Amino acid sequence: MIDFHDPVFILIFSAILAVVAFMYASVGHGGASGYLAMMALAGVPLMVMKPTALILNIFVAGISFVFFRQAKHFRWKLFYPFAITSIPAAFAGGMITINATLYKQILGVFLLIAILRILGVFGKTNSDQNEPVKTYLALLIGLAIGFFSGMIGIGGGIILSPVILLLRWGNMKEAAAVSALFIWVNSVSGALGFVLGGGEIPMEASFLIPAAVLGGTFGAIYGSKKFSNVTLKYILSIVLFIAFIKLMTV
Repeated sequence: MIDFHDPVFILIFSAILAVVAFMYASVGHGGASGYLAMMALAGVPLMVMKPTALILNIFVAGISFVFFRQAKHFRWKLFYPFAITSIPAAFAGGMITINATLYKQILGVFLLIAILRILGVFGKTNSDQNEPVKTYLALLIGLAIGFFSGMIGIGGGIILSPVILLLRWGNMKEAAAVSALFIWVNSVSGALGFVLGGGEIPMEASFLIPAAVLGGTFGAIYGSKKFSNVTLKYILSIVLFIAFIKLMTV
C-alpha cells in the first residue's frame, strides 16, 4: 500500500505519475484513469482514490486546455452541447457512493476503453472535413458521460474523444482541445458534488499535485505542437492493461 510518509516511495510514485500526466495531457486528457490505475495497484483506499483523481484532473486538464486553445484547436460550438448536460450530471454523480467491487468493475471498463483509445482502435482520422454536430445527440452523450464521470472520479475525456472522432464532429486536435475543457468542468463539478455529498478532499492529493502539474505542462506543450510518441503510448497502454486485469479479477 502507498505510504505518504515514505519520501522514497512518494518520489518514485510521483515520477511515474508525472509520466502518466505527460501522456494524457499530450492528447487533451486529465489522466484520471491513469492515476486511478496507479492508486489501485498501490492499494490506495477507495475514499482517497476518487477525490485525488478529480483534483489532479482539474490541474492537468486545465493546463492542457490552455495550450491547445492557444494553438487554436478549440471549437466552442463543439464543446458547449456536451457541457450543458454533463456539468449537472457530473455533480449528481459525484454525490453518489457505490459499492467498492462495482466501483472497481466500472473503473476497469473505463480503463479498457482508455487502452483501446490509446492504441487507436477507435480510429486515427484527422480529417478537416467534419460532419455537423447534432445538438440533441451531443446533449444525451454529455449527460451520460458526465454522470459516470462524477460517480467514478474521471473527467470523461477517454470517452468523449473517441465519440467525437467516430461521429466525425472534429479532428484529433479539436477533440483533444474540447476534451480538455470538458474534463476540467466535469472534474470541478464532480469534486463539488463529492464535497457537498459529505466527502473530504484528502491531504494526500497535495503531495501529488506538483508531479501532475510538471508532467501535464510538458505534455500539453508536446501535444499542442503536433508531436507524438508511439512508444510511450504503448507503454502506458500496458500499465493500464495490468491495472484493468487487477481490477476485474479482485
